[in-house]
Amino acid sequence: MRLRALLDTDALGLRLLGGEDELDRTVRGVMTTDLRDPSRYLSGGELVLTGLAWRRDAADSEPFVRLLVQAGVAGLAAGEAELGNVPEDLVVACVRHRLPLFAVHESVAFATITEHVVRQVSGERAGDLAAVVDRHRRMMTSGPAGGGPDVVLDLLGSDLDLRAWVLSPTGRLIAGSKVAGPGLPADTCAKLAAEHLAAARTGRRGPHRVTLGSSTYSLFPVRSSGRSPQASRDVRETVLSDWLLAVEADAGDWPEERLDLLRGVTQLIAVERDRRDAARTVRRRLAHEVLELVQAGAAPAEIAARLRVAAPVLLPGLGAAPHWQVVVARVEWQDGDLEGGPVAQSLLEEILVDPSATGPEPSDRIAVAHTGDEAIALVPLPAVSTEHDGSEAGILADALLESVRDPLSAGLDDDGRVTLGVSASVHSAEGLRGALEEARHARRVAAARAGRVCAAGHQELASHVLLLPFVPDDVRRAFTARLLDPLRDYDRRHRAELIPTLEAFLDCDGSWTRCATRLHLHVNTLRYRVGRIEQLTSRDLSRLEDKLDFFLALRMS
Repeated sequence: MRLRALLDTDALGLRLLGGEDELDRTVRGVMTTDLRDPSRYLSGGELVLTGLAWRRDAADSEPFVRLLVQAGVAGLAAGEAELGNVPEDLVVACVRHRLPLFAVHESVAFATITEHVVRQVSGERAGDLAAVVDRHRRMMTSGPAGGGPDVVLDLLGSDLDLRAWVLSPTGRLIAGSKVAGPGLPADTCAKLAAEHLAAARTGRRGPHRVTLGSSTYSLFPVRSSGRSPQASRDVRETVLSDWLLAVEADAGDWPEERLDLLRGVTQLIAVERDRRDAARTVRRRLAHEVLELVQAGAAPAEIAARLRVAAPVLLPGLGAAPHWQVVVARVEWQDGDLEGGPVAQSLLEEILVDPSATGPEPSDRIAVAHTGDEAIALVPLPAVSTEHDGSEAGILADALLESVRDPLSAGLDDDGRVTLGVSASVHSAEGLRGALEEARHARRVAAARAGRVCAAGHQELASHVLLLPFVPDDVRRAFTARLLDPLRDYDRRHRAELIPTLEAFLDCDGSWTRCATRLHLHVNTLRYRVGRIEQLTSRDLSRLEDKLDFFLALRMS
């Protein structure tokens, strides 16, 4: 469809603000976003819908528009519900870059525009698609959340007699149609998710057909923001976070019109997925702020004050959380050229949900931040009880991965690895630093084990990890200065990287090959750097005692 066709549809309520000469551009899809940089989710030809939550001041418009133009989008539509009139700085930026800009009246839901584009792009070739989309539009516009994925699945069941379910990548049941009857058994969900992830890693286009017992299922990927399979730079960036639509039918003999119908439905479900991700933004920011204070060694009173702000968001109606746990996850790929932090973040947000919970948003009490290859979850425990053996209840490392190990292993294939560490629960801000150290060390314990998916808990840790946060500051400074100051001075004088090299060497458990790969160095260069570290400190990194001293110094610095 052409952009100008959108102006001919009164129900969309679009007003052209600029780009009249560019209205013959072809629209190939639609994406709703409030990210400051959505380019990684764009494949070109989209109509981008935004509520302008990314805009903090006038200077934000130019880089946002430039990123859209570089991604090859067809046009931009900005909602007026939040700020009133579309800001003039956004209009100027779009004119400068020749990007068509529309204003969306506050009375028009983005879902209405999304469904109109989906219907038009599919050519209205299937009468059943038009019926489903029209009915879904009416339901979506009847409330702010539109009823969620269940509404779409109910229409598939009532209009097309299709039993369908939406599953998370770990096999958790998110939604199912009423006609589908009882939810799929947990083991069936896990097997379907594993088959889907294994097929996705091969790069094959869906639907993927799977036979379990006497039933055949067709699996359709639900890609956030209407991405095409080629939109992501690397399938590994999203394989562990995208939902899937499982339909109990063999799509192998379906006509193209019916396949288009289901692909259109996945785009409608993706609208709900995007809404859920947008809602997580606040929790992610809270986690990042709290963890920054913890890692910077802020005063407990300052951390406690930030937790009091976070508690009403994470525990609505329950006040401050009496207990917290920290979970650290790391996703690593064999070639080392793909950052695993965002993947680990999405993964933690999923697996920290109670496996028995259904629906798209049961994780509203989990806050996860990420940096580099690591993600850190701050989990409030509003009612920590005591088990029969006297230990406190909470998240247990083994139970965390028990039901998701097979799907994750399939998604990781032969080149990925997930390791997790779980702290004990703590009841105050003073304990969070120790909990973070504890979870990180537990993850190191898990990393030393064989397997694609491994976890370890605080019960398995050596006692010195628990004591590190309580070492007096003067002792801490003296110990770290004796070992690390010679390396810091050398790095400063020679612009070398001995400290990062030491950290990577210990993190790779002394493996020359793994460490050289991570640092993108030749092994001989790595050996030279380690030799220099040993020369400057009079230590031997082949000795366990010296490795432990360096490990403790780095942890306490």
